[in-house]
Amino acid sequence: MKKILSISTKSRPELIDITEKVRSAVSASSIKEGLCCIYVPHTTAGVTINEGADPSVKLDILASLNKLVPFDGDYHHGEGNSAAHIKATLVGTSAICLIEDGKPALGTWQAIFFCEFDGPRTRNITIKIV
Repeated sequence: MKKILSISTKSRPELIDITEKVRSAVSASSIKEGLCCIYVPHTTAGVTINEGADPSVKLDILASLNKLVPFDGDYHHGEGNSAAHIKATLVGTSAICLIEDGKPALGTWQAIFFCEFDGPRTRNITIKIV
């Protein structure tokens, strides 16, 4: 089963919790044991699984990525979004989650985040469940 999510982001860098949307897609698939692949088909965005209980974790991730790869660095790419490309490379464009008992097998504190690095934009996320 495949599902495409559309997400509208509000700022240049942003982490959006998509855990419930992924849970809903897994539930709708009726697959009890398998894999859920979350894929972002964009070069300036990504996806990660990390702590979702404390909202300051998202802020720390974004702040640390901004320190590592500042938006105003000395880049060659003409569009002015090289930092977003580099951040997407560091974070990655896909995540795999096991499905157990018809649900994503996430740890107690884990959540799935769409990572925007060049917003605001409307983005797609592909969820493939097998």
